[in-house]
Amino acid sequence: MTLLGAVVFAALYFIDAGYGKMISPKWGPTLPSRLGWMLMEMPVLLTVLYLWVTSEVRFSVPYLLFFLFFALHYVHRTFVFPMRMSGRSRMPLSIVLMSVTFNLINGYIQGWWLFRLAPERAYYDSSWITGPAFIAGTLVFFAGMYINRRSDEIIRSLRQPGDTRHYLPKGGMYNFVTSANYFGEIVEWLGWAILTWSAAGLVFFWFTCANLVPRSNSIYHKYEKEFPDEFDKTRLKRIFPYIY
Repeated sequence: MTLLGAVVFAALYFIDAGYGKMISPKWGPTLPSRLGWMLMEMPVLLTVLYLWVTSEVRFSVPYLLFFLFFALHYVHRTFVFPMRMSGRSRMPLSIVLMSVTFNLINGYIQGWWLFRLAPERAYYDSSWITGPAFIAGTLVFFAGMYINRRSDEIIRSLRQPGDTRHYLPKGGMYNFVTSANYFGEIVEWLGWAILTWSAAGLVFFWFTCANLVPRSNSIYHKYEKEFPDEFDKTRLKRIFPYIY
């Protein structure tokens, strides 16, 4: 997964992943975006749910909190986020299938570590939730979740019903970066890596960066061309405020 992330990171600087603002016919047949999001996000939720339900430590407080944090993100991403989409956007089936593959693998990695390997080593005892890693990671995780969802709300409010025009998002973290929603997701999974203090969490954080950082570069240049009068290069970065 780590090596694949490196390949994805390099490739996405030359190939635009064809969904959302970058949708392209070259990616093949499409399906409604609402359905696509549900299909591609559900596997990771179900995989981790199964591994948690069948674990002997499922009601031990640290493991229960790990599952609830993970599920909180993916229940929203699988059901709430798609159902709140406006318009009739579509998503390539090829993108959905690639995402399903990643999510199955990632769900296995996260769930197998937490609910199969870690218990055998008594890795997370009851004192874990009062330790610095869990406390700091939880704060970072929920800060990222807030930024991500707030940024999605800003994007969602740009259009009125029936409006098909594109707008440069403003407000919140969009005052600093053009991909504030991606920044929030990266912060969220950094928090996950910290609060679990695991190689599994670190790999997930790395792959999130590998996928979203190059995509933020594509979006930055798209906005730059679409909104030359509004775009302020001195103020806006791609995904990391004041840095990139």
